[in-house]
Amino acid sequence: MATTTLNELYVDKLKDLYSAEQQILKALPKMTKAAAHADLQNAFETHRRQTETHVQRLDQIFDELGKSAHGKTCQGIKGIIEEGSELMKEEKDSPALDAGLIAGAQSVEHYEMAGYGSARTWAEQLGFTEQAQLLQQTLEEERETDQLLTNLAEQSANPDAMTGSVDADSELADMPRPRAKPRGAARKETRRPAEDR
Repeated sequence: MATTTLNELYVDKLKDLYSAEQQILKALPKMTKAAAHADLQNAFETHRRQTETHVQRLDQIFDELGKSAHGKTCQGIKGIIEEGSELMKEEKDSPALDAGLIAGAQSVEHYEMAGYGSARTWAEQLGFTEQAQLLQQTLEEERETDQLLTNLAEQSANPDAMTGSVDADSELADMPRPRAKPRGAARKETRRPAEDR
């Protein structure tokens, strides 16, 4: 088994993140176009601009290291984006699409947060203080985006997916809404024996 140094792992992780960001830059315009909620469209567009900055930071780090950013495909993000593409085809015009888009985008954010967290820690341990600060900035922006997506999901996308609400002009506007369960349908509480109380 080949010996890999922390420095080599660090460079490999940076290449993975670079590939991820490039793939995300290509996917975000499609996600923006597919989203129904204006707030979600704006969030995707804002994150596209942030992602361009993330790529610039990574370029700066690669320049400092004297290494190429290319040569690796991030398979993790590739898979998440492929799932998102399938969702956009299968759920086109569905009131649940935005909830699904947010879930997919959060999968991306969580992958990136894990990657940037590791890279930042390795940069610190390798003595690359300025690089660690750049990676920390990106990590914080990824966390902020994740929280924004959670808020959008909870405030609009998930409730709309539950009720089936869509724009009035949509042909799905007359779609039946899920009914609440009758009171008697609630689960009966089981009594524990007295000795367990």
